[in-house]
Amino acid sequence: MKTNSDIKTEITFEDFKAQVLNDYKLAVTSRECSLLGRREVLTGKAKFGIFGDGKEIPQLAWAKAFKNGDFRSGYYRDQTFMMAIGELTIEQFFAGLYANTDLRQEPMSAGRQMGGHFATHSLDENGNWKNLTEQKNSSADISPTAGQMPRLLGLAQASKIYRNVKGIDTTNFSNQGNEIAWGTIGNASTSEGLFFETINAAGVLQVPMIISVWDDEYGISVHAKHQTTKENISEILKGFQRDKDNNGYEILRVKGWDYVNLIETYEMAGKIAREEHVPVLIHVQELTQPQGHSTSGSHERYKSQERLTWEREYDCNLQMRNWMIAHNIATEEYLSELEKTIKKEVRDGKKAAWTNYLKPIISEKNEAVSLLTNLANTSSNKVFIEKLVKDLDAIGEPNRKDVISTARKALRYVINEDSEAKKRLLNWIENYFAEVQPKYSSDLLNETESAAIHIKEVKPTYSNQPEQVDGRVVIRDNFDAIFGKYPEALIFGEDTGNIGDVNQGLEGLQEKYGELRVADTGIREATIVGQGIGMAMRGLRPIAEIQYLDYLLYALQIISDDLATVRYRTKGTQKAPLIVRTRGHRLEGIWHSGSQMGGILNLIRGVHILVPRNMTKAAGFYNTLLESDEPALVVECLNGYRLKEPLPNNVGEFKTPIGVVETIKEGTDITLVSYGSTVRVVEQAARELLEVGIDAEIIDVQSLLPLDLNHDTVKSVAKTNRLMVIDEDMPGGASAYILDHILNTQDAFQYLDSQPKTLAAKPHRPAYGSDGDYFSKPSTEDIFEAVYDVMHEMSPNDFPKLR
Repeated sequence: MKTNSDIKTEITFEDFKAQVLNDYKLAVTSRECSLLGRREVLTGKAKFGIFGDGKEIPQLAWAKAFKNGDFRSGYYRDQTFMMAIGELTIEQFFAGLYANTDLRQEPMSAGRQMGGHFATHSLDENGNWKNLTEQKNSSADISPTAGQMPRLLGLAQASKIYRNVKGIDTTNFSNQGNEIAWGTIGNASTSEGLFFETINAAGVLQVPMIISVWDDEYGISVHAKHQTTKENISEILKGFQRDKDNNGYEILRVKGWDYVNLIETYEMAGKIAREEHVPVLIHVQELTQPQGHSTSGSHERYKSQERLTWEREYDCNLQMRNWMIAHNIATEEYLSELEKTIKKEVRDGKKAAWTNYLKPIISEKNEAVSLLTNLANTSSNKVFIEKLVKDLDAIGEPNRKDVISTARKALRYVINEDSEAKKRLLNWIENYFAEVQPKYSSDLLNETESAAIHIKEVKPTYSNQPEQVDGRVVIRDNFDAIFGKYPEALIFGEDTGNIGDVNQGLEGLQEKYGELRVADTGIREATIVGQGIGMAMRGLRPIAEIQYLDYLLYALQIISDDLATVRYRTKGTQKAPLIVRTRGHRLEGIWHSGSQMGGILNLIRGVHILVPRNMTKAAGFYNTLLESDEPALVVECLNGYRLKEPLPNNVGEFKTPIGVVETIKEGTDITLVSYGSTVRVVEQAARELLEVGIDAEIIDVQSLLPLDLNHDTVKSVAKTNRLMVIDEDMPGGASAYILDHILNTQDAFQYLDSQPKTLAAKPHRPAYGSDGDYFSKPSTEDIFEAVYDVMHEMSPNDFPKLR
């Protein structure tokens, strides 16, 4: 059951009546799902519930204007819309509530997201793009309020690119840029900075984006008077309204319970955005939230009796019902019978979803009970194991945790026993984790053959006497080759376009490839990344430039919550192969040379973090990434653009491997591990250490996520028996992360004759100036002395105390 999106100008009354009745069925079905869903949470079958009750009728109108190829970027109130476009059934709704891990039964996230978080599948089972122009699309939701807004901007901008940039293969992605990106947000969440940043950016870019603000006057318990100036978001955005002399928005207002006007409003909005590529804001007012914000509380606690009475009267479903009766579309008796039928359908769908959820777990429980019973019969601790069996068998509606934890506890009673029953149980536990763990942990990264780690290295080649050029020239010429090779590639950021970025790494490329492919943006890092996410979700290959690594903090929430989780939260059914380009390390000052790497490493798992030591390595990473389809952060060396490098003669073709370290100097006494700009400091220290008889081996990790997939570092430690990790991050940051990987993942501890060391920056932001850098971050002398101390401890006679 879905709504009819083929809005006709000529229609018979009977056809109109049938459409209206179908819409009402959808509205009632959605409402009954919300009501019964809340009960399922309160009875303990589901963990949490957040529903779309009170927003049904405007979402039906929206669905009528939503066309194949369009994209949604919404939030957790949009269940009626998903039902109306045919992408959410009753059983799927409850499968999401129960966290069913079967993607066939819970296609939104396979149980990884709480219910109310919606998505469609952009990829087939092999990870290849489906034809997005032949389906209605929803980008995968995230929970953080207004977090959907930056991505919405990019989804809309993709249509502008497809309409105006020649040479792109639009198959699967666009029909002449006619697609609209539709966003939804609650009125309270418009208080978020991400909302205003997106509103401003879309107005500047003039993209086909429609934002619906669902306004029920509250944000959880907090009234609009505490949320929004004048308590009215469309009122305070009046300055964005376009006029005959200025671009801007079309701003529309409509009552959320007015079925006819809602349909007309959404039809008008769709026509404006689709044909003119103008952003539209629809302020949907006088909505209600009959069950309150979520299952975590009741709205009776904070709404007045007068407000509750008004909400009952102006419930959008009730208002539509009254209108249908008043216009002779249906009788009271007919609608009452219809509602009874729908209630039964929802109950039956809920029951089927619960049965389907439990079925595999009960089967797993029965297997465990059988194995544990056999184990008890052969064990001297039979009585204790039988107690475990009895308790597990008594659980009529088990979780997987109940099953596997019982099996694991049973092993404690047979530690000193050896039996076939124990071997069978051990084998079953291992197989269980092999089968079940991926249901909860797969698809953090691309697991297909197109993964970046499978792209083979291609080394740069040089003439006999290569030209020595500034590093910026290497990166510039490589970007030139990229844009010539990939029509779908584009780059954008602060100062990226007209001046060719602040370090001239894009010099002259805007003039060559146009303002849409090499573009300047405003100072708005979160939506720069959002642009990239949305465009990547629609088949383009965007490179979003954040001017300095320090400024990444403005966009870190979007990278962490949205970009890094796309594959994981959709179980591999969506992807966003965005490359984030930035620069950092070893400049001067608190906000232009900091390293937030420790935080970044732990906040954006799911994104490759690449830290090239020079521009040739950086260029090779871009070439590798564009052959793959995964998101990455590339941190170029801020002080490397003017350093001389030989110019390769295979620019655009050489590839730096991802997850592979490089030994850049061999040695026998100690292994020094570093990355980025610090590598040059380590190299200088190593040269000076040779003067006192210490021969250090230097490893450039190149790639922090993933890190040393081939475990080459431990091979070096096995040779030198000593290890030091050096970087300019805070103590306990990236250097500690690298050391942990070498010791615990690569098991290097067994080869060490001396205590492994880290050498990091001071625990404060670097002070300004050359002296500030020297006294804030590891210097050549710091590295020399730290390595010398290790050797002194090993052999005091050969290496007398230095200081």
